[in-house]
Amino acid sequence: MKHNLKIEPYDYQREGIEQGLQWQRLIIGDEPGLGKTLQSIAIIDIANAYPCLVICPASLKINWQREVEKFTDKKALVLSNSTGTTWPYLLQMRMHHVAIVNYESLRKFFVWDTGDSKSFRLKDVVFCPHIKMFRSIIIDESHRVKDPSAQQTIFTKGLASGKQWRILLSGTPVVNRPEDLVSQLSIMGRLKEFGGKQNFLARYGIPDKGSPVSGDAIATRLDELSKRLYSSCMVRREKAKVLTQLPDKTRCDLYVDISNRDEYYLAQADLASYLREYKECTDWEIRRKMRMEALVRFMTLRSLAAKGKVKQAVDFVRVFLDNGKPMILFCSYHEVVDELCRAFPEAVRVTGRDSAVAKQAAVDAFQNGNSSLIICSIKAAGVGLTLTASSNVAFVEFPWTYADCCQCEDRAHRIGQRDNVTCYYLIGRGTIDPVLYNIIHRKKSIANQIMAADDDIPTDELYFDELVNSFLAPLSDNNNQLYNQ
Repeated sequence: MKHNLKIEPYDYQREGIEQGLQWQRLIIGDEPGLGKTLQSIAIIDIANAYPCLVICPASLKINWQREVEKFTDKKALVLSNSTGTTWPYLLQMRMHHVAIVNYESLRKFFVWDTGDSKSFRLKDVVFCPHIKMFRSIIIDESHRVKDPSAQQTIFTKGLASGKQWRILLSGTPVVNRPEDLVSQLSIMGRLKEFGGKQNFLARYGIPDKGSPVSGDAIATRLDELSKRLYSSCMVRREKAKVLTQLPDKTRCDLYVDISNRDEYYLAQADLASYLREYKECTDWEIRRKMRMEALVRFMTLRSLAAKGKVKQAVDFVRVFLDNGKPMILFCSYHEVVDELCRAFPEAVRVTGRDSAVAKQAAVDAFQNGNSSLIICSIKAAGVGLTLTASSNVAFVEFPWTYADCCQCEDRAHRIGQRDNVTCYYLIGRGTIDPVLYNIIHRKKSIANQIMAADDDIPTDELYFDELVNSFLAPLSDNNNQLYNQ
């Protein structure tokens, strides 16, 4: 890299940090599954730095809302078309304290104008004046704004400007090169502490081929950068270093919206009407036949929920893979598998349609590190396989029983696994998912009656009645808590 700047060794003793702001503007760089979300919420809540703006991937918006309301006494608002004009009032009146928005919607909710040029700069952007009310900002998966010229980066920097509390979250703040940090440090308002952009790139940027800078010198400078980050504005924990503090297996519930809401509600209403007829029927033989028909309709409803989650699942997996960690992804329906394979053409898969040779080749490729994502059907991969190359398991769909969930999770949680295993369950808000999830994870005594991992809905009457009652209760009582939680 050619430059005319004189680079002096960094003096760790000199005052290069604005002491009063040191831990009000930082990057939390923990590996996935170690609680970055909770840490940032705790910081904001202890500081009472409300209103707070959270910028995150679309698939994590509902999860952020749930986490804020679970761990604080504050209300969180997911910005949507229905709140596009009312969110400032709701925050000003303290009816809500946290606003949550995805990266793709920053322009829609906060930007009034960007000038005439398509390639605009921050000085050209006219922001909604209401953004001044936010005292704090949390930027989840902040490596998404590593490109200084990208629109989302420009908008994010403008929204963060002037905020007392700025917290960036990323398992991989540096995706490829040290240059990835420039925008993130700038958004935090801390780039000047590293000498500004030119000095940062001159000292820590990877030199061009043919540069006289030796490999040892580069390594020394990168080590210096690491120490400066940790001493000033970054905290990071790795799974391997905190294993003694973690349970062997952790489950994370991620609630997402579905994209086929109207179609789903029609099927839900039809099933609810049928089940009410079933409950009123007194003839044993007719009830048995109706139960078999109802099971088919439950399967249809489950498939609609699964298909509606695909878009958010793709977003979630992309966010996760950006962190540089491999993932095991479970689903069931062929249509879902096919859509996921189209979204991730580099992934390998294990499904019932693959030959034994193809399955083993996929497992080997994943275990050897040749693929960072393996897409598995619950039936074909729920038992027998060893997938310890990853300690992260995600479910777009999940089995009908607790025992079968454990079987799938234990593809990673088995001999050879050195890390805590984190299991992510993508649950469709307002669907049958919370009902089923409630049964299989909180009423294990029922689910454990079925031990075979065949992904078939249990046909015993006890399980069926539990499913029916849980499904109908929020509908008949005009109480949507179970569906919307």
